[in-house]
Amino acid sequence: MSIVQTNNQKLIGIFNDSFPPIMDGVSLTTKNYAYWLHKKDQPVCVVTPKSPHYSDNEPYSVYRYTSIPILGRKPYRIGLPDIDLSFKTELEQISFGLVHAHCPFSSGRLALQIARKQKIPLIATFHSKYRDDFEHSVRNKFLAKQMTNEIIRFFEKADEVWIPQASVEDTIREYGFRGNVEVVDNGNDFSTSEPIEPIQKQARIDLDFSENEMIFLFVGQHIFEKNTKLIIEALDKIRDLPFRMLFIGTGYAKDELMEMTEHMGLSSKINFLGVITEREKLKKYYAAANLFLFPSIYDNAPLVLREAAALHTPAVLVNGSSSAENITNNYNGFLIENSAESLANKLRELIKQPELITEAGLHASQTIARSWENVAEEVLDRYQSLMKRSWRK
Repeated sequence: MSIVQTNNQKLIGIFNDSFPPIMDGVSLTTKNYAYWLHKKDQPVCVVTPKSPHYSDNEPYSVYRYTSIPILGRKPYRIGLPDIDLSFKTELEQISFGLVHAHCPFSSGRLALQIARKQKIPLIATFHSKYRDDFEHSVRNKFLAKQMTNEIIRFFEKADEVWIPQASVEDTIREYGFRGNVEVVDNGNDFSTSEPIEPIQKQARIDLDFSENEMIFLFVGQHIFEKNTKLIIEALDKIRDLPFRMLFIGTGYAKDELMEMTEHMGLSSKINFLGVITEREKLKKYYAAANLFLFPSIYDNAPLVLREAAALHTPAVLVNGSSSAENITNNYNGFLIENSAESLANKLRELIKQPELITEAGLHASQTIARSWENVAEEVLDRYQSLMKRSWRK
């Protein structure tokens, strides 16, 4: 696809190691940044690793480079741009006005190279708890710390470092970053101005759920860092109550979680639905659910929390976690201690108070469900301001 640029509209490059068909929070952030910038007539492109057997059909350009699978972390891939000569030749012909890295790995390093070579601004967003990922992958805390130090050195080279919510600053400071950070919220693409009750009712009809059935939902990677095991342990403690639990996603812990469910005799109450990439179908599950169970102490600013809130589904979160930063207990969500017993007690309490769940869902939609279109306005203003300062220099 050709890229149209004017003197006042320099091409923005959005760089990330994950992009559809990989559907995680940072992938969706990348996609929505590009989509809404394009909708606002800002020339934009995405640079990301290749995904086998997948063809892009976006209204903006997507440049992909060679990649190989990451063992044990399907569907994630390691990008290898340096060995992809045709990609590098194509990329060298593109003139950027600004590059934005949403991860510090292959795509982030590529964005840094372009920023240095073309003398343009580099923004880097700190999305993840990288040290936790490294410790799980290499099983060596010293090595994980060295790898984290390397990540921080990358962020130190950026002109601006963005974080998706204020509490994330604690993590990046803990890792050793001493520079300035800017808070730029994430959005969601499920926000609606339409009455919510007809949407919820139709979702239950379409998914074959009864009108009064208590539905709990988890969406995300099935990994132990997200406290997925705690959810099942808690549900075991309230097996006497009527409910249905839905897990959507996949991850290295999925098989063990399914075995755990079967061993506890909870298979009739807990369903693992796998990955759902169709956004409208996923939207129905959010709308049909009563509560979004997300006791993760791993995540920084999860998009899934905002997606659930947009459809008036309040979350149950661990008090003091980064995910719970914007949650007021019993107002726009529900807070627990980091234990199965605490989660079980909270669910037992809420099942008896459906009106409290409904009120919290309404407040969640009003307080934490900002639209991507709205976020993109702020992002574009920040981009233009940084580019103007760069041009003056």
